[in-house]
Amino acid sequence: MMGFAGWEMPVWYDGVVAEHMAVRRAAGVFDVSHMGQVEVRGPDAMALLQRLLSGDLRRLPEGGAQYGLICDERGGILDDVLTYRLAERHFLTVTNAANHERDLGWFLDHASGFDVDVRDRREEFAMLAVQGPESGALLARLADGPLPPRNHCCQRTIAGLAMLVCATGYTGEAGVELMLDPAGAGAVWDALVGAGAHPAGLGARDTLRLEAGLPLHGNDIDERRNPIEAGLGWACAEQTGFIGAEAVAAAREPDPSARAERLVCFEIAGRGIARQGDRIEGGGVVTSGGFSPCLERGIGMAYVPADRSAPGTELVIDVRGAARRAVVRAKPIYRKEQ
Repeated sequence: MMGFAGWEMPVWYDGVVAEHMAVRRAAGVFDVSHMGQVEVRGPDAMALLQRLLSGDLRRLPEGGAQYGLICDERGGILDDVLTYRLAERHFLTVTNAANHERDLGWFLDHASGFDVDVRDRREEFAMLAVQGPESGALLARLADGPLPPRNHCCQRTIAGLAMLVCATGYTGEAGVELMLDPAGAGAVWDALVGAGAHPAGLGARDTLRLEAGLPLHGNDIDERRNPIEAGLGWACAEQTGFIGAEAVAAAREPDPSARAERLVCFEIAGRGIARQGDRIEGGGVVTSGGFSPCLERGIGMAYVPADRSAPGTELVIDVRGAARRAVVRAKPIYRKEQ
């Protein structure tokens, strides 16, 4: 167990590698109740979220989910979030645990002048993530109806408890995230484990997201970096006029100073595991690093000069005083054989 954003969180149950492989091969369950939720509803809900989030919410159908960024005026990434459209004028945004209070304050501060109700729902939801290729079959045995398609959500009863089922996740695998009454979370957890889901902790969550090439706020993205540097330009629709849109649009233009950097995935060519803060020869820094159970070698993410960011580019990383050779890889780093 370890402290994280005010919560006591499980790092592992019976070992990171075992939990990681259970998710890749079958199904695992994570308790991610530390995540936050902000509800926005009312006549101007869409207008407010168009101002606060980087994506185009007009493209989001009822029952849909959209990944987006909260940016400041300079285009810095305050958080990356998932927003669910529960009804025409009713949205739920899931925030990162360490950023929840700031995100909530940001929403409330900018809600002035909009006909909306902004509510903190963090204490009203527990959140369980069921991930892996067998997660759908496992949940079908416990649910009262079909699960939603990818990037959608719906109300379902699972293991006897009504909840919001969201076909999203942070592992690179199929799966869902369940938002439910905290009073019933223990019983639902037991039912999921009893049906075959393998308990998994923060350690496996980190190695899984690294193999999938998914950034972690506070490591790989933060307010010092803009979406273009982070490779998240696809999540930005500057024409909506969201806060920071002009700065993001400017960042899309070539940098004449040749100082532009890009976030890349890398794979260590031999032995060694790079960690956050390790320097890269010729410029750049590691933002996340760990051991890949599937590839059986060190992998990670790093900012490097834009002209050295193409897949296949060789890097030399200073890993605790030892020079380790690495290669830039396309996302995801790990791909299952077809």
